[in-house]
Amino acid sequence: MNTPPPSPSGAGRTDGSSVQIGALVPLTRPGWVEAGRHLLAGFELAVREVNDAGGIAGRPLELVVRDTAADPQRAAAAVDELAGLGVAAVAGEYHSVVARAAAARADALGLPFLCSSAVLDALTEQPTDWVARLAPAQSHGWQIYADFLLGAGHSRIAVAAQSSVYWASGTRILRDCLAPRGGTVLELDMAALAPAAVGDELVAHRATALLLLVGHPEPAVPIVRAVRRDPRLAEILIGAPAGQPEFAEWATLLGDDGAAIPFLRYLPERLGPLGARVEAALRERLGEAPSFVAYEGYDTVAVLADVLRSHGVDRARIAESWPRVDVEGTRGQIRFSRTPGISVWQWAWTPVQVVDRDPAEPDRFRILHAG
Repeated sequence: MNTPPPSPSGAGRTDGSSVQIGALVPLTRPGWVEAGRHLLAGFELAVREVNDAGGIAGRPLELVVRDTAADPQRAAAAVDELAGLGVAAVAGEYHSVVARAAAARADALGLPFLCSSAVLDALTEQPTDWVARLAPAQSHGWQIYADFLLGAGHSRIAVAAQSSVYWASGTRILRDCLAPRGGTVLELDMAALAPAAVGDELVAHRATALLLLVGHPEPAVPIVRAVRRDPRLAEILIGAPAGQPEFAEWATLLGDDGAAIPFLRYLPERLGPLGARVEAALRERLGEAPSFVAYEGYDTVAVLADVLRSHGVDRARIAESWPRVDVEGTRGQIRFSRTPGISVWQWAWTPVQVVDRDPAEPDRFRILHAG
């Protein structure tokens, strides 16, 4: 296990200037821009509240934002840059393959990284003390999704998948969860299959559910349109465990076709007083209902602010503090632990829901299953 070495020169500022946190966010395509906007809104709201309450030992907290554009190499370069600028820690990222690149670089540099939203189990190749994560591991959330599928009577599952470590991991988790209980998973390679041809494959293999393990809006939106318009597939369930329908853009692009597509969301059934207050503030900031990603952003800064107040800006001390974190978050009390099969300090577990958009009112979400 990599243990924190002495903090390098410039790891934290001691001249009375701001305490800086690097923020990795997808803000341009091909990144999921809407997710990035919500993540950043959560960051910014929490930073404002920290500073309104006196900052970090009287010093203002400052975000140094870098756009990853869903590019792992760009994210790794941003971590190098932020380390050189003297940030106390790095936070954020939505895309799992990008977060993995950032985590590897942060680990190599001895820079604390609190991952906000990426779920890939293998965030680092080897166990590390430098990285902690708020989002639930993919194996945890997707097993809950598999339980939902079986409970709803679906055992013949097709996945429309693109080539990616994240999608391949998701397919493997589903297969491992479903196979012992008589379920099957058919993989449709979307590099070789046009959206209009998906229906033929579903009919040929008698699938009762199709899961979208693909990017948004392409090819997810064309696949949904093609399946919805195929009269042979009127009874098939379309699902999106990665959460594509969470954001308003989904409903804008698909309208009624985008409803009744279950996805994973990391929220409790009811928010507590802190969560409700933050929800109202995020709604005002975003001009729309906040997604779970916005809460992840807020909780990330809440954790780092608590650590910085208690342990200062030395990078090694920050990394050593992960197992002592005990912070009220918007979605529950946040504590980190070592979890079997997970290489980073993990909040086990964020509340997990399977939800969809109500066909009768697509702006309203229905909770279908919780784990």
